[in-house]
Amino acid sequence: MLTDIEIALQAKKQPITQVAQQLGIQPEELEPYGHYKAKLSDELAARVAGNPDGKLILVTAINPTPAGEGKTTITVGLGQAMNKIGKKAIIALREPSLGPVFGIKGGAAGGGYSQVVPMEDINLHFTGDMHAITAANNLLCAIVDNHIQQGNQLNIDHRRILFKRCMDMNDRALRNINVGLGGKINGIPREDGFQITVASEVMAILCLAKDLQDLKERLGKILVAYTFDNQPVYAKDLQVNGAMAVLLKDAIKPNLVQTLENTPALMHGGPFANIAHGCNSVRATRLALKLADYTITEAGFGSDLGAEKFMDIKCRYAGLTPATIVVVATIRALKYNGGVPKAETGAPNVEALKAGLCNLQAHVENMKKYGVPVVVAINKFATDTEEEIKVLSDYCQANDVEFALAEVFAKGGEGGRELAEKVVKSCEKENHFAPIYSVELPIKEKILKIAQTIYGAAGVTYSAAAEKSIKEIEKLGQDKLPICIAKTQYSLSDDAEKLGRPTGFQISVRDVKLSAGAGFVVVLAGSIMTMPGLGKTPAAYKIDIDENGTITGLF
Repeated sequence: MLTDIEIALQAKKQPITQVAQQLGIQPEELEPYGHYKAKLSDELAARVAGNPDGKLILVTAINPTPAGEGKTTITVGLGQAMNKIGKKAIIALREPSLGPVFGIKGGAAGGGYSQVVPMEDINLHFTGDMHAITAANNLLCAIVDNHIQQGNQLNIDHRRILFKRCMDMNDRALRNINVGLGGKINGIPREDGFQITVASEVMAILCLAKDLQDLKERLGKILVAYTFDNQPVYAKDLQVNGAMAVLLKDAIKPNLVQTLENTPALMHGGPFANIAHGCNSVRATRLALKLADYTITEAGFGSDLGAEKFMDIKCRYAGLTPATIVVVATIRALKYNGGVPKAETGAPNVEALKAGLCNLQAHVENMKKYGVPVVVAINKFATDTEEEIKVLSDYCQANDVEFALAEVFAKGGEGGRELAEKVVKSCEKENHFAPIYSVELPIKEKILKIAQTIYGAAGVTYSAAAEKSIKEIEKLGQDKLPICIAKTQYSLSDDAEKLGRPTGFQISVRDVKLSAGAGFVVVLAGSIMTMPGLGKTPAAYKIDIDENGTITGLF
């Protein structure tokens, strides 16, 4: 089979104006970036604001494994399949980060014959949103250091500056750095560090902001530092949030692209699913709901991280109600959860599959707790046997959950017809959506609710640093916010080695941080890396371009 980039380069793309016409978008409501991608104007959002909302479909997954799940591929394939069965559908996805593209994880444009194109642009600089977020983040950092250098009128304690610089690349050497070296004219020496752009609070803010004014106000609420007398310093105190918003005036507009089968897709924003909420922007999702009858979106990592935050943070703030939740799994990944090494997941093993089904069961049960209908989608591989498929089908039937095989990687939309039809029917079922906790609860009670209800934990333990941080947040009056737990994506617990459905464990909270601009409290459980490093053989080694401008090695 051809590689993803080879398939993408052979795609018969429509001019972006033609893609827009499918959605009733006028040419003057587009801001083209070349022939095949465009930003959508504020005027369009205003014009369609009165349109009825379509159905919102969330695609999530079991815990990620080295065997792969293909959540984005299913999302794209389902969108294509919806159009195959005569439904007006649109896809709403996150933008890829350059760090994973040149590192190990890869891009975020789907795969095989269920991709979003132009894939090479999307996985590289796209429309410049990531760079704008990086610039806005680093402007705030530069203003902080300059303020201290110019007399420090706010009395900022340079040892308690919380906000870090960022860049959209994996670079472990920048995790911890010293700045202000080289003498008096170069600033006040202090410890600092970088995180990857998608982990920046500016990214989370962009994705939760309703409009430009809301964006500016949220930027102003970023907790930057503390003073020598323990008073908080916010970005608005440094008079920089207006300038940051100026840098983001175009980045806040959703991007329109298309799939290999010319299904419209909005790609906008891309916050980490552990340190942030892992969903595309509120603006893109809301706009998609006004433009089509069905909007298919996804949330990062497994349902314990991305979907939980989609429901408890994004839907809460944006007033969204998912009509159906699709839980993606592969037989290979379930066998991995059943104790089979990655190299052996392609071999038939019914007993390992049965042992790994507990992970799928946990995710399905958790999603049902939100009162939303659930459909299980199995991303089918050629190595899957009829006996293994029957085991999965029997499990779903016994647990009263819809089940469909999807072959969208190999067959595009045609391979997702069954899934699309079941999703459409599921959207008509009774829906009693509600978040699983009230924001009015104390911070610790909210954390315990997530840990017990979604992770299956026995309880939660706190370090001294976490206890102190919680008291500081309470003192600031910022404790009535949603919770964003940052933990490993590979397990329902906070230990990546505990596969399947662990029980009796404690969630260990080492620290708690306030993202006041984004509007949530980040709870750090275990060691979470906000600036990844490159592996021994990064993907960058294989990426190249020839004399004709043709890119190779991009998956």
